[in-house]
Amino acid sequence: MKEDFLHYVWKFQKFDTRNVKTTNGEAIHIKKVGDHNTNSGPDFFNAKLTIGSQLWAGNVELHLKSSDWYEHRHEEDVAYENVILHVVWEHDTEIFRKNNTVIPTLVLEGIIASETLENYHRLFTKKHNWINCEQEFHLVDDFILKHWLERLYVERLEAKSEVILSHLKQCNSNWEALLFRLLCKNFGLKVNGEAFLSVAQSVDFSVVQKCCSTQKQLESLLMGQAGLLEEAKDDIYYKLLQKEYGFIKNKFRLNNSNVIRPKFFRLRPPNFPTIRLSQLASLYSISKQLFSKLIENPSEDTSEKTIKQLYSILTISAHSYWDTHYNFGVTSEKKEKKLTKKFIDLLLINTILPLKFCYAKTIGKEVSEEILTLAMILVKEDNMVVEKFNKLKQVAKNAMESQALLQLKSNYCEKAKCLECAIGNVVLGSNFGN
Repeated sequence: MKEDFLHYVWKFQKFDTRNVKTTNGEAIHIKKVGDHNTNSGPDFFNAKLTIGSQLWAGNVELHLKSSDWYEHRHEEDVAYENVILHVVWEHDTEIFRKNNTVIPTLVLEGIIASETLENYHRLFTKKHNWINCEQEFHLVDDFILKHWLERLYVERLEAKSEVILSHLKQCNSNWEALLFRLLCKNFGLKVNGEAFLSVAQSVDFSVVQKCCSTQKQLESLLMGQAGLLEEAKDDIYYKLLQKEYGFIKNKFRLNNSNVIRPKFFRLRPPNFPTIRLSQLASLYSISKQLFSKLIENPSEDTSEKTIKQLYSILTISAHSYWDTHYNFGVTSEKKEKKLTKKFIDLLLINTILPLKFCYAKTIGKEVSEEILTLAMILVKEDNMVVEKFNKLKQVAKNAMESQALLQLKSNYCEKAKCLECAIGNVVLGSNFGN
């Protein structure tokens, strides 16, 4: 039994409220359960109850055992002086106010709906392969799932905004510099994300802007800072970049000693750091004022038009040298190294939409519905979490839903926060197991 289960039971009155009494036999009539407090202090504020013939207004505190009151030293905390009812699973001692009057106690054991208890035990005490509700997930109503996933996606955007704002502070509130940093990280994907981020952090964005005049110049800067131009190679293009980087490094007094060296191991050749850095250099050499182009699209544009414009901006290719190479000095079959639609989708999902949401929030603009619509246009991500949820029930059809499922798995399922989850609440109040 967990205390948050008692919170759920009290909040939604999942017990027989018709004949509720305190441990002293006084009748309790609940007029208002109170406002659930998830911070420090009593669990429910501003409750209204009639105990006996007296109407009370105040706070409600819940514990597994009455003695937890003293275990948590609430008797010493002024925040608990206005508690009008102590709700517990087990009553093992009387609780007194400072004036020695007894705080009325309600015992939930024995009055909680049997269905609710059975569902609780099924969720939390049985062995599960992946998530607590995997046996019931497919039975949850589509309408409830849809609205819960929308809330989870916005919750995920809020969480990402906190990370983005911390980077913005490091970028001295320069949104263009922030975009470059975030794009660097996501061009590196999971394997080289931190390495590419360290490249972006190793050089002031003003230097990047000064090197954007040609694709070759910016590529030499990125490759050099990444430590990919430090060997002696008999390759003309390599030597050109190496010479260019030597000039830039001396001119701007650059240092890359703290840069994490990118990896090639176990990567598919299209994801080699050489290819991705060249593509990034190509994007910035072609598109000036990229932030305004990607983030500040005109509000009158339709979502479909916005997505089309974003694809147009991000559909770029690496330098022509890489048409016949994946690494320096090693030739391969000729193929243009263009950003694929799948890769652009990942950039939109993980960089552009979160940044668009965060930027709008900082200027006081509400764009949640706009971002939701854009995310619904994009194809869902392919990963193990989305695949497993879809095996339980075909729920993810677009990027909004796949992102929401990632939020659900990491923030609720893995932490067993079923009582804070709309799906968990449905399971607790259902007769699925009967």
